[in-house]
Amino acid sequence: MERVIIFALVGLAAQLVDGSLGMAYGVTSSTLLLAAGIAPAAASASVHLAEIGTTAVSGFSHWRFGNVDWGVVARIAAPGAIGAFLGATVLTNLSTESATPWMALILLALGVYIISRFVFRKPPKIKAGSRPRTAFLAPLGLFAGFVDATGGGGWGPVATPSLLSSGKLDPRRVIGSVSAAEFAVTLAASLGFLLALGTQGIQLSIVLALLAGGVVAAPFAAYLVRKVSLPLLGALVGGVILVTNTRTITRAFDVEQVWIYGVLAVIWATLIVVAVRKNREHKAAAAADEATAVEQDPEPTTV
Repeated sequence: MERVIIFALVGLAAQLVDGSLGMAYGVTSSTLLLAAGIAPAAASASVHLAEIGTTAVSGFSHWRFGNVDWGVVARIAAPGAIGAFLGATVLTNLSTESATPWMALILLALGVYIISRFVFRKPPKIKAGSRPRTAFLAPLGLFAGFVDATGGGGWGPVATPSLLSSGKLDPRRVIGSVSAAEFAVTLAASLGFLLALGTQGIQLSIVLALLAGGVVAAPFAAYLVRKVSLPLLGALVGGVILVTNTRTITRAFDVEQVWIYGVLAVIWATLIVVAVRKNREHKAAAAADEATAVEQDPEPTTV
């Protein structure tokens, strides 16, 4: 029972992160399932089955809060679903022994990308009235869907930063649209895993626990997308992913050393400090801009 509660909390925390950053439900959940000893294909299959429910609720919640551009969803979801189905087929054909370090390496790379994108880079400038083209969205969806299934997560870490960096869509609409399209991606990946694996290795209790936690968190995450400190959240989530997947990789190659975790702890602490400072700088800059705007356009005085 305690294990089920833990996985429910994992699902809740992962969905809060995913709904706020537009990524990391699969990466976070898969990382922790691998650390718990679940086989890579079974871990990815369990996460994607749970995500059928969480992505449906998340997409609906983002739509209700006005965060979804359905034109973008329509052009990225179908290629994403195709890529996810192919990725699920590839992963199930790999042995557990060879798939574990491969999946951990993908997750580790995604963790580094999350840190790079949200802790160190400047927010992109958005061009009003623009929208990404199909020639950009279709290949992006195909690649992101494939990485998502083979890595147990990756749809958000690939699709969200790419759309943000295009500068053609407001950040909250990027996150909402990616979250809405993820339902089709998750459905296709789950179908691929079920056709290849059946229910072998998939524990229903884990799926239901992840689903319950994610469904509870989804509406709050859709609201928090306008409130959360993205640099700090990126540092915290990225740190978890770095530590847990480094542990999996070092054990797989039998090079685990205590000093490695000491170095990672220092890196993680540094990332958090940088993120906190960056958040304060953003707030100070926003306050200064607001003060400047008020000085330039004072309210008319009444006689």
